[in-house]
Amino acid sequence: MTVRLTSQMLVSALIRRAHVHGGNAAVLRRGDDGAGAVLLLCMERGRFVALLERSLIDDGDYRWARCGPEADDEAARDAYLERRRSRDPDLWLVELDIAGVERFAAETTGTG
Repeated sequence: MTVRLTSQMLVSALIRRAHVHGGNAAVLRRGDDGAGAVLLLCMERGRFVALLERSLIDDGDYRWARCGPEADDEAARDAYLERRRSRDPDLWLVELDIAGVERFAAETTGTG
């Protein structure tokens, strides 16, 4: 059985580790402490890389999966995030700005 971190613990770990490794991280929207979905706005040197969502997969583990618009289209990204927020008031939105951001997220949370 996989131990499941609360959303607040996961976000706190991402933020602390990003700062330790010379990156930036900030909570843009706070969700439910226990079980809110977590979306990462992944940036490298201020440039958009991807939106990632922590998703449960078939074997009971979690993985970061890309979601939302792929292109660096701020209007499309904002519209997607607004739709998600309107459907899920428990949603967390965290911005990470660090080199190798997708790898960093997977290594920090033990998901790949």
